[in-house]
Amino acid sequence: MKTLLVLVAVALAAAACGQQTEAATEWPFVGSDQAHTKYSTADQITVDNVGRLEIAWTWEPGERLLPEYETRPGPFQATPVMVDGILYLSTMYTRVVALDAETGAELWAFDPKAYEGGPVGAGPTGFKHRGVAYWSDGDDERIFLNSRDRLYAIDAATGELDSEFGGGGGSVLLTEGHGREVTRFEFDQTSPPVVFEDLVIVGSRVPDGVQREFDPPGTVQAFDVRTGERRWVFFTVPQSSDDFGADTWEDESWRYTGHANVWGLMSLDAERGLLYVPTSTPSSDYWGGRRKGANLFAESLVALDARTGERQWHFQAVHHGVWDYDLSAAPNLVTITVDGHEIDAVAQVSKQGFTYVFDRVSGEPVWPITESAVDTFTDVPGEELYPTQPFPSKPPPFAHQGASLDDANDLTPEIHALAVAEMQRFRLGPLFTPPSLQGTLQRPGGSGGANWGGAAFDPETGTLYVRTSEDADTNQVCENRGDDPRVDVAYSNNCPYGAIRVMFAEAGGPGAVESPDSGLGPIPLTKPPWAHLVAIDLDEGEIAWKVPFGEGSDEIRSHPLLDGVELPERLGRVGNPGPLATGGGLVFVGGGEPYLYAFDSATGAELWRGATPLPTSANPMTYTTQAGQQFVVIATGRGADAALVAFALPRQ
Repeated sequence: MKTLLVLVAVALAAAACGQQTEAATEWPFVGSDQAHTKYSTADQITVDNVGRLEIAWTWEPGERLLPEYETRPGPFQATPVMVDGILYLSTMYTRVVALDAETGAELWAFDPKAYEGGPVGAGPTGFKHRGVAYWSDGDDERIFLNSRDRLYAIDAATGELDSEFGGGGGSVLLTEGHGREVTRFEFDQTSPPVVFEDLVIVGSRVPDGVQREFDPPGTVQAFDVRTGERRWVFFTVPQSSDDFGADTWEDESWRYTGHANVWGLMSLDAERGLLYVPTSTPSSDYWGGRRKGANLFAESLVALDARTGERQWHFQAVHHGVWDYDLSAAPNLVTITVDGHEIDAVAQVSKQGFTYVFDRVSGEPVWPITESAVDTFTDVPGEELYPTQPFPSKPPPFAHQGASLDDANDLTPEIHALAVAEMQRFRLGPLFTPPSLQGTLQRPGGSGGANWGGAAFDPETGTLYVRTSEDADTNQVCENRGDDPRVDVAYSNNCPYGAIRVMFAEAGGPGAVESPDSGLGPIPLTKPPWAHLVAIDLDEGEIAWKVPFGEGSDEIRSHPLLDGVELPERLGRVGNPGPLATGGGLVFVGGGEPYLYAFDSATGAELWRGATPLPTSANPMTYTTQAGQQFVVIATGRGADAALVAFALPRQ
């Protein structure tokens, strides 16, 4: 039952709209459905009227730096769910908020006080969280939140903790029963849970900056939705010599290696009871000298029995990963027709720019995937690269792979000469060129390709839509100086050209074309566009269209080296958020710029861009209320400057 406050708010909104009440089109899961299609049948907004969209309402989290805890809110990345006219979402500090879907009015808020644990483990960019899960059984409705090291059950009507869950406290601890000590400073959650029957299922995130022996292994855990009792756990790193995959860790390195996190979003085939789990790189991310071998189930897609946690099949996309090519995007569960045969499939987009497509039940590839030899030369002591990596025959890569001097930025002759000179400082080569002491220019970079934003699938056309970044990162490792208590590996990426700029304070990030006296940021080394929106025909396994996405930053456009240069309208803007597809023939996507974009799903033509108060930072979602109005909602901004923004057509 909803509270009186909620009923009154919905009734007033419907009256104010003055439209005929009709069936609502809800968005009950972060990915629209458990299959993560990110598709809605809502079709009030079309290719013909999308240009009339305007901001209907905004809501601000109002979170700020908390000096007493040394914490700060990071990017606002949540995608709300919408059920019965109410939006439920998580904020950067993992507060859960209920909003009226018509007006954006706040109905209640729950604060787990995640900030009280301090900044360690929250991530270098500050606290962030990407959504919650809704569950109901008759009139019993719950919102499940996984915040840091706890899972909370919240009454959906009141925002109060469920007095029956977790022995009466309303939450359960997620770090017990791992076989190794796991502190709250080494455990975090950013993606929402999965609800299935009487289970709520969560993944894990151990920060990449923790790189030492016996750090926590990645897990998937299932809890009883009513009591909070743990029903099963699946470890992504084998926990005994008898476990499947233990032989892929030489010298029994599974005993002390951790990570292979499940920090991305999981997908569910509820009819079959199959859970699809994407995993990340093992520790440490860029040097595997003490974890030789293929390292199952790191950087893999694993299908589990959702009722028991037992592995059904798996596919490892990266053997012995040293590129931070986590599988972080939610697998898309799709039904496609290939050579006249209908296939229930799972499509996994990846940071390396591949789309891996499998029969959902058997795990057999829909199109052949070949193990091919890759470059294994390394100048890093102790490292032994895996001799082969898997390459799908279809679909073609949706992102540029590998780096060569042919990719050097050529916006002007001067920039091209500077880019070539800078690129020559690094090791260059195709996809899977190893990291090096010199520094390897890696493309796609550590963020992809495709990242946690993932892809959207239109079941009417069999088309998968993915936003991709085309930039390059440097992947340099260097001898560990021993001054970071979180790191005990012999070699790490805490280097001048370390792979992830924000992971360590001293990591300077990629080389770039830069004007020393400009006071502005660098220009990317590679030629634009630096981002695309790509449509993949999954029935044929081919790219249907590929168009530049995003204007490019003002800092680049106003750079002195580009003064007077006529630039392309769309330079491209890198970023992690993904798209939304609708029954109105549209693909909505944002990320990195203060705009929400709409594209024609059939042609890739950019139809509209709507200004937002702050840069868009999350996956958009859409719904139609009972009053008959369709909204498109997206989170924007970061820190104290953040807002949830709802677009709609003008009321008649």
